[in-house]
Amino acid sequence: MKALLARLLPVYCDCVFWAGAAIVVIAACAGALGAGEDVPWPVPEWPRASPAEVGMDEALLVKARDYATQGQGSGMIIRHGRLAFWWGDLRQRYDLKSTTKSFGAAAVGLALLDGKLKSLGDKALMYHSALGQGADANAPPGWLEKITIEHLLTHTAGFDKPGGTAKLLFEPGTRWAYSDSAPNWLAECLSLAYKRDLDEMMFERLFEPIGIKRSDLTWRANAYRPRKIEGVERREFGSGIHANVDAMARFGYLFLRKGLWQDKQLLPADFVEACGKPARILRGVPTADQKTYGRASEHYGYLWWNNGDRALKDVPEDAFWSWGLYDSLIVVIPSLDIVLARAGKSLREEGGGHYDKLAPLLGPIAKSVKRQQQ
Repeated sequence: MKALLARLLPVYCDCVFWAGAAIVVIAACAGALGAGEDVPWPVPEWPRASPAEVGMDEALLVKARDYATQGQGSGMIIRHGRLAFWWGDLRQRYDLKSTTKSFGAAAVGLALLDGKLKSLGDKALMYHSALGQGADANAPPGWLEKITIEHLLTHTAGFDKPGGTAKLLFEPGTRWAYSDSAPNWLAECLSLAYKRDLDEMMFERLFEPIGIKRSDLTWRANAYRPRKIEGVERREFGSGIHANVDAMARFGYLFLRKGLWQDKQLLPADFVEACGKPARILRGVPTADQKTYGRASEHYGYLWWNNGDRALKDVPEDAFWSWGLYDSLIVVIPSLDIVLARAGKSLREEGGGHYDKLAPLLGPIAKSVKRQQQ
């Protein structure tokens, strides 16, 4: 019976049926799959299936791939836990740039699970007495003391863009402004909380358990500040990770399954869900540079981007993704049970909107899911 259900569930989850004037969409399959013992896991490798076997239109996946590979590179599409489509060298490591930020979010989830952080509302100075040192010379008194862990997670702490000791530009919580400096301060908060190298901690607690090896992912030391902080190796969340698309897909699959891996909850499920939704702390907060980042404060979570405001019309509202320079992407779409990992050179600019260049990649992938109507 279990084997039969495992075969029928993907079909069932894709069905859309009409009931009078109401549309009923069966989209709860991702949550069900995340907790069931019949969920496929890439142990040691991804189980494979054709696009048709997982209910996807291959022609649309080819269209997405052809757009993605204008920037060369590699990619993997996972559906129902199976590798359904791929291109390029799956083992080549790429410089992920700001996709590193989303790996940093996972480190925050671990710290909450371990009790190293009490809450996201904690003042960051509780964990890092030198927070903002050299960055607050011209800031009004009291700004630094207001910064919380959640501010550092959402680009609302007030720090300028550069990854070093960037200036405080505005009062914490009053604006959204993309920053590498704030996530780097966050990395130092966690390094001091754990009193150990975050690279070692993440490989022990997260990367190795989900099958990511040292040959798949490397994390350089902090490029802006002294190599060590209180005797501990400094890492960055703003940038610094090189990885292949297999490692990226595994990380995305962990988030698709709400922090669960096989029978172990590696990350708090509620925190993982919060990462992929518009952050409540950002409601009503203006975006500082709308020309570059559009309505960012309406579609940003905890160091992950999302489609919570339906800026991408052909992509489900629950989609969320990491996004780095050169358009390294880890995309999670819970309602379609999809993970996409893509890395390479930058995608072609499409239109003038912040998300426009993503539409020709994510739109066809989302629309490739075959639906049956009655």
